[in-house]
Amino acid sequence: MAAKTWFITGASRGFGREWSIAALERGDRVAATARDTSTLDDLVQRFGDRLLPLKLDVTDRDADFAAVKQAHDHFGRLDIVVNNAGYGQFGLMEEISEAEARDQMETNLFGALWITQAALPFLREQRSGHILQVSSIGGISAFPMVGMYHASKWALEGFSQTLAQEVASFGIKVTLIEPGGFSTDWGGASAKHATALPDYDEYRALAQKERATRTAVPGDPTASSAAVLQIVDSENPPLRVFFGDGPLAIATKDYESRLATWREWEPVSIAAGGGKQR
Repeated sequence: MAAKTWFITGASRGFGREWSIAALERGDRVAATARDTSTLDDLVQRFGDRLLPLKLDVTDRDADFAAVKQAHDHFGRLDIVVNNAGYGQFGLMEEISEAEARDQMETNLFGALWITQAALPFLREQRSGHILQVSSIGGISAFPMVGMYHASKWALEGFSQTLAQEVASFGIKVTLIEPGGFSTDWGGASAKHATALPDYDEYRALAQKERATRTAVPGDPTASSAAVLQIVDSENPPLRVFFGDGPLAIATKDYESRLATWREWEPVSIAAGGGKQR
């Protein structure tokens, strides 16, 4: 199989770092972005000129376009674009400040959009490519205390499903990767927390307890690498794929509940459009 060229955001840790290593270990080339490229020094030493480290804050649209162009100019093509950069914003909806809400969307949503837009002209020209959007089980379901995170991932899911239809004729594929709980830094040092309102303390404690039961055995980011390679090597990759043991059960319960409610209220829905209730 011919070597592929990757562009991966948020490569300093977690999924981004593990997938960069996996690609490089099999002989692929990687343009890896990070806010601090010194975190990639050990990989440069290990893999040499097959790794291009790029300093990037994905919220800067101009910098996103420049970084994607630099990677394309350096390697001559792009095959796989991975929008991995992001973080978790914790806080109940009433607690979230305007700055926190906007920052979450700027990174998780708009960062992915700008990188996608920057890469598409190159992918269209070569009539091939694969865009991987790192979403979450939180992109199709929702839980307390991370409402703005959910908002960013639900939006990512929406534009990516549209994108997949718009670019299919150019030979470009789109996959939304939806992990459950993994042992990454998502809920650790990289997370941000809103100022707590005391009135919610009792509810917050219950919600935190429930969250702990959902991620009792976090997944291993290193183990996810083989799955990513299988997806990018597939001739018919999925639009959506879960990572980890647990998301499918959450999604099944959630969607069964939605369908039951929609069916129960279908007569009202039909009447709302001017039809007759059955």
